[in-house]
Amino acid sequence: MQKACIMKIRYMMILFWPISVLLSDKSQTSKTEVKYNFTEKNYTLIPADISNNVSILDLSYNQITLNLTDIKVLEMYFLLIELYLNQNSISILHNNSFINLSSLQILHICRNSINVIQKDAFMGLSKLKELYLCQNKILQLNPEVFVPLSNLKVLNLQDNLMNYFDRPQLFHLELIILYRNPWNCTCRLFNLQNWLNTSNVILDYENLTMCTYPDNLKSYNIKTVPFTPECHSKLISATSEDLYIHFQSFNNSTFNSYLNNATRNPEHEPLGKSWAFLVGVVVTVLVTSLLILLAVKCPVWYKFLLSYNHHRLEEHEVETCEDGFSANTNSPSQIPHINSDDTIVIFEQLHSFAIDDDGFIEDKYIDTHELCEQK
Repeated sequence: MQKACIMKIRYMMILFWPISVLLSDKSQTSKTEVKYNFTEKNYTLIPADISNNVSILDLSYNQITLNLTDIKVLEMYFLLIELYLNQNSISILHNNSFINLSSLQILHICRNSINVIQKDAFMGLSKLKELYLCQNKILQLNPEVFVPLSNLKVLNLQDNLMNYFDRPQLFHLELIILYRNPWNCTCRLFNLQNWLNTSNVILDYENLTMCTYPDNLKSYNIKTVPFTPECHSKLISATSEDLYIHFQSFNNSTFNSYLNNATRNPEHEPLGKSWAFLVGVVVTVLVTSLLILLAVKCPVWYKFLLSYNHHRLEEHEVETCEDGFSANTNSPSQIPHINSDDTIVIFEQLHSFAIDDDGFIEDKYIDTHELCEQK
């Protein structure tokens, strides 16, 4: 009996061992959570003397502006999971305001005076799941602001001054809150409505998210407001324009990356095929320029060659000239009816073919009498 009981106990321990491990892990994580509450302390700066292992930090109801000093202090608290900055004096969310908070999952910045959110304000928050920007003075938002928030599930933009909002690039979003904004339900808002109706995102307080302009559409919410066929055509043209802009930006980024690779230090990276391509282009340009120059200058050179047409005689041509000259000089009687003046002319013509010591033909314009006297 005792052995049977021991076996049952061991079997029960083995069965429930995974559950006990999970419970122990949860208790350990709950113990490692470090919370700091500094609400209503009238702080103007985020305190820098907090433990670096803080995971939940509440700084609501203070006078914090989230300036560059505050941003540097926040970089020390890289283990933060939740951050509350409600009802402070924040007006601008600068680029890289939360750059080092890679573990942050919940961010509350409601009831401030935010009117500007720079493009890279949320850079580094890849694990953020909930973002609350309610009750601020936001007029418009660039959809690219939310690109770094790849895991965002909840977005609260209620009670701002937005009359237009394009579809955000948030692929895991589950819930969005947009009510209490002065929505202008013209064709510009059709893109947002189309996204809300075709995606799985839930528009919270849908019946309260009403149109403010124009007056004849005030009874509709932004998800059900009727749009004219003209808005549909504008949506198609806007989509094609967005594709063109995306293609252009892709080409520019490819070209910039090529320039960056081409201008890198060759001591760190070996030369690639890009340099061979560049050299080939330069050589092609130089050769083409040279051919164009030759084509332009060729007529001038051709005329120059025609004006200087002397050439060296071949050996058989020299022997023929010598034979002909000796035959004509030795037998003048063979030339009928030629007077003395004609004989002189013939002698000069024949003498013009005389061969000089250097093997070239003498120019016929040189005075032969002067050459004979010199000899």
